[in-house]
Amino acid sequence: MREHAMEFLVNIKLRWSDDMDPELKAKVIRDERAHAAELIKEGHLVRMWRVPCRFENWGLWRAADATQLHEIITSLPANPWMYDIDVLPLAKHPVDPIHTAA
Repeated sequence: MREHAMEFLVNIKLRWSDDMDPELKAKVIRDERAHAAELIKEGHLVRMWRVPCRFENWGLWRAADATQLHEIITSLPANPWMYDIDVLPLAKHPVDPIHTAA
């Protein structure tokens, strides 16, 4: 595994197909949760938040670079139903409390 040198704030919006088979949907959800658990163990998925009243989330992700992040996000089982993804690369700030705590 490559070093997780960069952090990214990622917003993912999802939309299931109107005629999606309920069994397929349940399988994708199960697979997505299992895959997320692996990404957590590998240190890629750091935090995840829901957006209230919407079918979208924000996540703090770690990857070696933008190319690796792309590979990670496109490997998600729900990727075919992700219709809008925003990626913000993050840089360290000199007054970030995690780096300035005494």
